[in-house]
Amino acid sequence: MKYKFIESDEELKDVCDGLLTEKRIGVDLEADSMHCLKEKICLIQIASAREAFLIDPFEIKEMTPFIDVLENKDVMKVFHGADFDIRSLDRDYQAQVNNLFDTEIACRFLGIKERGLGALIKRNFNVDVDKKFQKVDWAKRPLDQEMIEYSVGDVAYLDELHGIIHARLVEKGRLSWAKEEFEIQAKVRYENNHAFPLFVKFKGAGKMDNRSLAVLENLLQARLLIAQKKDQPLFKILSNPSLMTLAHEKPVTIDQMMTIRALSKKQMDMYGNLCLDAIIKAKNLEHKALPSYPKTPRPRKDYQVQDRIERLKKMREKLSASIGIEPGFLLNNMVISAIAVKKPSTPEALLKIENVRQWQVEAMGEKIISTLGYGKS
Repeated sequence: MKYKFIESDEELKDVCDGLLTEKRIGVDLEADSMHCLKEKICLIQIASAREAFLIDPFEIKEMTPFIDVLENKDVMKVFHGADFDIRSLDRDYQAQVNNLFDTEIACRFLGIKERGLGALIKRNFNVDVDKKFQKVDWAKRPLDQEMIEYSVGDVAYLDELHGIIHARLVEKGRLSWAKEEFEIQAKVRYENNHAFPLFVKFKGAGKMDNRSLAVLENLLQARLLIAQKKDQPLFKILSNPSLMTLAHEKPVTIDQMMTIRALSKKQMDMYGNLCLDAIIKAKNLEHKALPSYPKTPRPRKDYQVQDRIERLKKMREKLSASIGIEPGFLLNNMVISAIAVKKPSTPEALLKIENVRQWQVEAMGEKIISTLGYGKS
């Protein structure tokens, strides 16, 4: 597919005026999240059925024409796995995406297990995609030719891929189901993951005692401060397993820290003393000053609810096998638990439960209700 670089506001406006006349366009983004703490959109790829456009956001002062295309309800935007892209567009441009078609979500309704874009391109067009470019630094300039070709390839097949997947959704009568999920996906927004206390979003923190939690929080804040100064991703400073080991072992000397081998020699030299300071300060806190992990009150175990949960899961597994949609996507465990507690007796009551979709009611509403003991099984 031929492509054109867009590096000025005038070019962007001209291209976007043309895109507003298209029925459908493919869209993808490249970012530098593997290389920076303050990630940003580094390249925007758009493709019509005939031509691709590569927008360099570092050269554009006014992104409004592009935002207008995203928000236009008459132009379908085809993404693959749009969640990260939509959150990034919200973060950087406060932009929304209207009329979304997400080929990854659509594949879930078709029972396609290998849903990566590379796998779909190989399967449908017999073209191999080199995955090495997924982790390169897209903020670097100039982009080399291989990176450019990869970025064009990410959108070059989206229009044809849409046609193939759309036809299969229509054939299976699941297009309306997919559209409902597309609309929900389009409403996601960027969330700041660096809000204090940091341990709330740290895997495993909920099982730690208060003192260890205080140590972990101090270490997380120290790591974040270093990452902000260097503008590097957190994992390139200190890994989560390293912080967990330090929080549990709580070394207070360099020798102790070396013994537990939580850090490499290089990390010890660079961050060892900072980590010790964080640990010692947490160990010296009075008990009343220690943090606690926010607890979600658990309802008393209800064996009738548990029985309904098990029956709903068995129903889900059986239906999943028969209609070819993965169990966790068909009905996740959180929703199953909510249904078991509410015990709806009608499709209308089922739909009122949080996170229950209209398509789920259509696909299995009657089976859910009969599994709960209402009507005929």
